[in-house]
Amino acid sequence: MVGTFMNTNGHSPTSRRVVITGVGLITPLGHDLPSSWEQMAAGKSGTSAITHWDASEFPTQINGRVNDWEPGAYMDRKEARRTSRGTQFAFKAAQDAVAMSGLNLEQEDRKRIGVEIGLAFGGWDIVEEESAKLTEGGPRRFNPANGTSALISGTPTFVAIKLGVTGPTNSQVTACATGITSIGEAARRLQRGDADVMIAGGAEGYLSKMIITTFSRLGAASTNNDNPQKACAPFSGNRDGMVVGEGAGVLVLETLEHAQARGATILAEFAGYALSEDAYDMVAPEPSGAGATTCMSLALAESGLAATDIDWIVAHGTGTMLNDTMETAAIKRVFGEAAYAIPITSIKSSIGHAMGGAGAQSAAVLVKAMQENRVLPTINYEIPDPDCDLDYVPNQSRAHRVDAGLCNGFGLGGQNATLVLKRFVE
Repeated sequence: MVGTFMNTNGHSPTSRRVVITGVGLITPLGHDLPSSWEQMAAGKSGTSAITHWDASEFPTQINGRVNDWEPGAYMDRKEARRTSRGTQFAFKAAQDAVAMSGLNLEQEDRKRIGVEIGLAFGGWDIVEEESAKLTEGGPRRFNPANGTSALISGTPTFVAIKLGVTGPTNSQVTACATGITSIGEAARRLQRGDADVMIAGGAEGYLSKMIITTFSRLGAASTNNDNPQKACAPFSGNRDGMVVGEGAGVLVLETLEHAQARGATILAEFAGYALSEDAYDMVAPEPSGAGATTCMSLALAESGLAATDIDWIVAHGTGTMLNDTMETAAIKRVFGEAAYAIPITSIKSSIGHAMGGAGAQSAAVLVKAMQENRVLPTINYEIPDPDCDLDYVPNQSRAHRVDAGLCNGFGLGGQNATLVLKRFVE
């Protein structure tokens, strides 16, 4: 059953239905939803050798980079110089989502439209670049405008400024669960009556030496440098770690009343959302999957759906030994015997792990799957793992009706987020 909340005006609790009317997606396989979906469905890999800086001395030499990116095509060139890649990705994805939704912002009450977009690391690309300038050339070389551009909150506020919307604007930060948390919290705002429309999602654009080194030294990143396109192999017995990626996913969420009043095409409906905490370790997930189990159980309970109603799980599935084993165990605990009949996909096998953007990218493809009635593959699956014995849609996409699906995001420090979406039925 959908939860009830007191709105900000102190009125009686409401249970407003929340729907999705627009989707924007940027990945290493495409700068928009159609191209990214097409390439993922074809089993293509967007992970590659690092070429934008010399990685030859680094243990990990692989990334999931959005190539051929020209931000000046989507914003003023001066703005492009003063924004992080994460902000650029988020803005382009937000533009695409708003365009798909059919929202005419000139005719909307902009005070009732908000932005909820988060990043895990924010403008680390700018921080590293400006830090080098400061060290090498002193304070005269430092650009103070880039200090604000590196803020995580600089992303949703930039989007709000460019779109001219003045409703609730915020940055959720729950590490790798950020994208799902942003969408879930945006839905809560709509249920409470804080807004009529929320532009929500996550992004990341930070493939720098410091980031790659961080995950390499933590032992979380793949070192399959000789075969970068096969480096991320979630749930496969030969997996050796994740590939750090970048990109964005943004959804337009509206109250059902608002969407219907303007005659919008409704793509999906928000059904449930939950957060939980492992309280175990800053890097490793709690091995039994207790926190993930709680999170999925709560989101499923809110949705009112039975375990057998879930048609697809878009897994967190990073490709590390610990995460994939834990997530599999948690799925079995939540879904019981039904777990063996549910297709499960990690799109990180195709596009890498975009941290703050990852969960929103998963939500974007879940919405698309409901239109296409097709589930994406987990590519690079080669060797069965006895601890990961579910249906991971190995290597090829599959025609499959999706009426309801679940996305997971599990963040550093044990922050877990789960989102349940379903096909809209009046």
